[in-house]
Amino acid sequence: MTTSVALREYHIMLSIISKVFSGFLSAIITMIAFTACRQEPPPPIESVRAIKYTTVNEIASGRIRKFSGVVEAADKSSVSFEVPGNVQEVRVKVGDKVARGDVLAVLDKSTYELNVKAAEAALGRAQARLTNSRNDLERLKRIAKMDKGAISEARLDNAGAQYATDKQQVEYRVSQLNLAKRDLEKTVLTAPFNGHIAERLVEPFYEVDRGQRLFDIYMEGAMEAAVSIPESEIYGIYLGLPSEIRFPTIPDKVFEGVVTEISKVAGTANAFPVKVTLEDDIENVRPGMTAEVTIMLAGEASETSYLIPVIAVAAGDSQAKGYVYIFNQDTSTVKKTPIEGGGIRDNDVVVTKGVKAGDIIAVAGVSFLEDGQKVKLMD
Repeated sequence: MTTSVALREYHIMLSIISKVFSGFLSAIITMIAFTACRQEPPPPIESVRAIKYTTVNEIASGRIRKFSGVVEAADKSSVSFEVPGNVQEVRVKVGDKVARGDVLAVLDKSTYELNVKAAEAALGRAQARLTNSRNDLERLKRIAKMDKGAISEARLDNAGAQYATDKQQVEYRVSQLNLAKRDLEKTVLTAPFNGHIAERLVEPFYEVDRGQRLFDIYMEGAMEAAVSIPESEIYGIYLGLPSEIRFPTIPDKVFEGVVTEISKVAGTANAFPVKVTLEDDIENVRPGMTAEVTIMLAGEASETSYLIPVIAVAAGDSQAKGYVYIFNQDTSTVKKTPIEGGGIRDNDVVVTKGVKAGDIIAVAGVSFLEDGQKVKLMD
């Protein structure tokens, strides 16, 4: 009897323990599940879409003109000695960068140093004569003051005239000495401004004349494209006319320019020389490079239009007839830009507003792009 009671109590205790453990286990499972639900999912890996692209550059309106030209420095100078002589040193070569005051070449100084010494000697003799004539004039004046009849007026006048002549001679000899010193200084040829040596036409021991061109120096800074405009187009060109300039060495960029010089006289083949100055200082552009200048003729700016592929145009809506996605090279994103079209030509759309020359636009999968989306250009 005692054993049965003990067994029954044992089974009851096991049942209670099992229920408690099951409840505790359920609570732990619930807590784990709740904690897992509260954890934030890992951030998605951002993917950068590669896009096919084209650069806007083909003119559809036929109202603007393209001209080939050559880059020149906006400011340049031909440098020469102001005195003749034999060249002893040439310290620069073509392509060297120079600063204002840098020595370019030096002449033989011996002749000019002798001229300075001769002028100094002549000045010394003139000063000695002036001293004697001054002393004579002062002595005669003292005698005439003590004894009015001792010195005649004619003698005093002659002494005064001699003093004046000797004084003029001293002034002349001073100017001659200054000229000789200046000529000596001119035996050293220096750069008139900061720039680059574009051409060198002298070697050591050359005998050169005064004013003979020895160096061409291009000033640092502004560059310009020199083009020739046919006589049939020259009346559409005016000072300040905006233009676009491209370089074969920088094919993906378009630079702004402005017409700054128009010749009044036609050159070869009745074409007029015109200078178009770049508005920006571009480090990689150097004199002598080839440039393509696109100029909008006067009064036709509103008729500019460009050809872009049909597949580059996304469907329009109530706000615009269509959109293109223009790539921003600084942020590597695309901007959804409304455009206005002027019809279709073959497989291209004529766009009159919304794009400009040099814009990089997506030409495939534009329906899957979004404004501000980060992309990369497909190689």
